[in-house]
Amino acid sequence: MNFIKTTEEESRYNHLEKMSISEILKNINTEDKTVPLAVEKALPQIGNLVNQIVEKLKNGGRLIYIGAGTSGRLGIIDASECPPTFGVAFDLVLGLIAGGDKAIRKAVEFAEDSTTQGWLDLQDNNISNKDVVIGIAASGTTPYVISALKKCNENNIITGCITCNKNSPLGNVSKYPIEVVVGPEFVTGSSRMKAGTAQKLVLNMISTSTMIKIEKIKGNKMVDMQLSNNKLVDRGIKMIISEIKVSENQAKLLLEKYNNVRTAIKNYKNEN
Repeated sequence: MNFIKTTEEESRYNHLEKMSISEILKNINTEDKTVPLAVEKALPQIGNLVNQIVEKLKNGGRLIYIGAGTSGRLGIIDASECPPTFGVAFDLVLGLIAGGDKAIRKAVEFAEDSTTQGWLDLQDNNISNKDVVIGIAASGTTPYVISALKKCNENNIITGCITCNKNSPLGNVSKYPIEVVVGPEFVTGSSRMKAGTAQKLVLNMISTSTMIKIEKIKGNKMVDMQLSNNKLVDRGIKMIISEIKVSENQAKLLLEKYNNVRTAIKNYKNEN
């Protein structure tokens, strides 16, 4: 199969420096509008991977994202938002980035070129065949990610990927590839733009649908969210009022007692 790195193709626009600010913004927005349509085409691939993740998580496994640069950072963002949003353990969904935690803020030169460190990083996090590992790389050619997934395959660990090129080396090594082809970037090769947006949309879908299917959502509410600020406490009180029709003061007392919306509702119903 032919591999064409569309993420590196020449921009459809030229002489960007001669454009007015309004022209730049309009053209970026025009390109951005194409991203959800590209994601839509990949929905079957996303669904196939989510089915595997749900099964593994229900049987004690974890979801691990691994990437470099922008792709690695996006995985870390998605993983770090799962505990406060869904009340899961901090290590149920993990994000790993080439170069380690310092690479979250500052690029680590040539870290993504290692063909051994990705697997070592997974081993440091006690990887096992209970887990699912998703490689994230816009180009689909990042050695750090590809080599890690190859080792996962050798160890009977389910692998998936999120990439923005068809038939890439990463897609070919993944058991459940997700390929969202967004085409050339507004700034040639700047895959933090459309490709990054596509990856973020897919990550939202993966984590949210997975958490719904492992019963971390009730109705459409985040009943297991961590009550880590006043906004979330107020939201929790409103959830309790809506579900069991008690006064605001009683809902507040229930939340203070149980420190969890789901538990507060469940225990109130059991006691009444």
